[in-house]
Amino acid sequence: MSNRMKNILIIGACGQIGSELTPVLRERYGNENVVAADIKHPESEKLLESGPFESLDIMDKPSIDKVIEKYNIDTIYNMAAILSAKGEKNPRACWDVNIDGVLNVLQCAIDFDLARIIMPSSIAVFGPDTPRENTPNDTILRPTTMYGVTKVCGERLCDYYVRRFGVDVRGLRYPGIISAETLPGGGTTDYAVEIFYKAVEFGRYSCFLREDTRLPMMYMPDCIEATLQLAEADFDNLIHHNDFNVSAFSFTPGELVECIKRYMPDFECTFEPDYRQEIADSWPSSIDDTPAREEWGWKPKWNLDSMTKDMLEKLSKRHKEGRLYK
Repeated sequence: MSNRMKNILIIGACGQIGSELTPVLRERYGNENVVAADIKHPESEKLLESGPFESLDIMDKPSIDKVIEKYNIDTIYNMAAILSAKGEKNPRACWDVNIDGVLNVLQCAIDFDLARIIMPSSIAVFGPDTPRENTPNDTILRPTTMYGVTKVCGERLCDYYVRRFGVDVRGLRYPGIISAETLPGGGTTDYAVEIFYKAVEFGRYSCFLREDTRLPMMYMPDCIEATLQLAEADFDNLIHHNDFNVSAFSFTPGELVECIKRYMPDFECTFEPDYRQEIADSWPSSIDDTPAREEWGWKPKWNLDSMTKDMLEKLSKRHKEGRLYK
C-alpha cells in the first residue's frame, strides 16, 4: 500500500456527515478529484455542481468496482450506515449495510491496491457493561443494539484486514454529531439537532430522552476536522487503527435546554422518553480519547456554549430567509 491520496470516493456522501465532508475534501484535494456517491439523489445542487456524483449502492460491489476504475480511485471514505434507531426497527438491513457493505469496501482495497480506507465507527460499540464515566478507548464492548453489534464487528473486521492484508484502514468512534447544515439520519442523539430547529421554528420542543441523560457529543466542524486529521495522519504513528474514541463535550438534554435559554429565554421543552431512552442508557456519559490525542494530535475546538450560539445564529438566519430546512 502506498501513501498516496489523490482520487477520493465518498460513499454515503448525502448523509449527515458525508454532505459536509464532501465540500471540505473537494476544497482540499480539488473538485474533480473527489467523487461523491450515494444510493439516494443529493438534495444539494451545490454537491452536484461542484464535482462528480455517482449513484451507488454499497451492497453492489461490481458497481463500486466500476466507479473505482472510472475515476482511478485510491482512497475511500465509507460514510454509509444504518444508524441506531433505524437499526432497531430493521436489524437485518442494519447488518447488511454495516457489515456486508464494509466487507465490499475492504475487498475493493485489496482488489485495487487502494491507498487508504476511512471507516467510521461509533460510541454505540459500548454497552451496559462498559464503564460509563470517562470510558476508556480499550474496554468491554458488549452493545445491546444491532447498530452497536455491527460497529464492533466492523472494527474487528477492519483491524483484521490491517493485520492480515496490510490494508491501511482507520476509523473513529463518533459521538453524537450536531450540525446546522444537515438533518440527522435516525440516531439516538438526534434530539440534540432537532431541538435547535424546533426552538427556532416554534420556540418549544418535546425531547425523546430524559432530562438527565448525559451523552458525549461533538459539533460538526470538529467532527470533520477529526476525520481529516486521522485520514492524513502518518500510519507509522498509529497504534490503534479503527477504534479511536473522539470526544469534545458531554451534556444532558436539560443542560442543553438551559444553554439555549441563555439566547432564547422563552424557549420551552418537555421530556417524553421513548424507545430510544433504553439505547441511550446503554451508552457512556463521557469518554476518554487519550489515544487519539497522543497518536495523531486530536484536540476539539468547540464547547457546548459556542456550539449553541453558532447553531442558533445560523438556523435563525435561515428561518428568516424562509429556508430553515433547506
